[in-house]
Amino acid sequence: MSTAHASPTNSVRWWGLALIALAQFMVIMDASIIGVALPHLQVDLGFTQANLSWVFNAYVIALGGMLLLGGRLSDLFGPRRMFATGWVILGIGSLVAGFAGNVGVELTGRVLQGVGSALIAPAALTLLMMLFGSNPKELTKAMAFYGAAAPAGGTAGVFLGGVITEFISWQWVFFINVPIAIIALIATGPLMPGGTMGARGSVDAFGALTVTLGLAAVVFGIVRAEVAGWASGETWIAIGIGVALLIFFFVSQKVKKEPLMQLSIFRSPNLASANVAQLLLGAAWIPMWFFLNLYLQQVLGFTAFPAGAALLPMTVLIMIGMIALAPRIIAAVGPKMPIVLGLLALAVGLGWMSFIRPDGNYWVDAFGPSLLVAFGQVLAFIPSLQTAISAAPPEAGGLASGIVNTSYQVGSALGLAVVTAVAASYGASQLGNPSALTDGFSAAFITAGIIALVGALLALITFHTRPRVAESIPAESTSAG
Repeated sequence: MSTAHASPTNSVRWWGLALIALAQFMVIMDASIIGVALPHLQVDLGFTQANLSWVFNAYVIALGGMLLLGGRLSDLFGPRRMFATGWVILGIGSLVAGFAGNVGVELTGRVLQGVGSALIAPAALTLLMMLFGSNPKELTKAMAFYGAAAPAGGTAGVFLGGVITEFISWQWVFFINVPIAIIALIATGPLMPGGTMGARGSVDAFGALTVTLGLAAVVFGIVRAEVAGWASGETWIAIGIGVALLIFFFVSQKVKKEPLMQLSIFRSPNLASANVAQLLLGAAWIPMWFFLNLYLQQVLGFTAFPAGAALLPMTVLIMIGMIALAPRIIAAVGPKMPIVLGLLALAVGLGWMSFIRPDGNYWVDAFGPSLLVAFGQVLAFIPSLQTAISAAPPEAGGLASGIVNTSYQVGSALGLAVVTAVAASYGASQLGNPSALTDGFSAAFITAGIIALVGALLALITFHTRPRVAESIPAESTSAG
């Protein structure tokens, strides 16, 4: 691909990197910042305990389903234009979510936030490559800074969510995006390079809509099963429609001339295994984070600020570990064993966390296992992410990046749906009953631990220690940003 664009001065490029890192920070923060605020949204907007997960799911389904389309639009219309468009949509979605007075409007705002983030994320990575791709040494530094923004966003989201909810209002966990989006829009013109990456062709908007609706239908069916019952037609019709749409998406990608996802990329050694690891990592990690938030507030009685502060050690460990520890481990032993051991540590930590008590306390019931699961996340996340991108041939790096980001978000949504259904069946929907809630949350941690254990076993079996040389795929198919 060509990279026709103006060359910014050296100082401007590093300011541009700061803006790109801010974008990555915000995409991750918007998933985590709502965690501590969830009980307040539940009371004010009328969410049921089972449907509360949709505040998270609406965002990640829209983000995961639209990422590949976002990358394609970035290639066709220019990453700077899509970067700016994404900030506009994110800002509008944040206003809608903050001003929402009922469940439907709230979820609409979250979907808009997800769509905006799906335009921002692939465009940001493309802009980074345009700014620093010609200098390998600078590119390494830029990628490290960009990579650190993700755990920083997760950490800030948890803590800021507690501060904002406790001392201002839950609405501001959304409103905070608006001034940031305005600043980003003002800075985009002078800091971001213009031009496109040279792509030509059509946009498979129907494919993006199909995979997004398919994922939403499957999640809806699983979440609704607690209310309608697993034997009900409503449950299986929704799941059946979702599965049919997802199958149709993959079939259409096989036959389309310019698909969103070139399926031949999965012939690259370890790429499929790394994506499965990311999918199952998201499916185990996000339910842990979701239900630990609820346990702290609904059972132990923490208010928003102490709940956010209680999760801070875990998220700080992740941020430091991913920056300082994970690269050294990968360099020393390669990616396979850290992925296996990380998922195994996550499974053991979740099993430990399942021993929570209705009359427990944070230091005995949550602190130790939260650090162990955080360590597991540190070991598994960076190696599987790096493998998923580096296993592809060079001309398919953008597509590989889009696929692995989609895998993690899809795993997050499906995992949370499954674990929510299991937790509800064991009592997690019985607000005001600490014993029943604890039983439900304990079942949630056990289920998430089983998912992580399956991930560890699959990684042990399927990862090649010495992967073969990746096969090449047509350059024109690498359109996912």
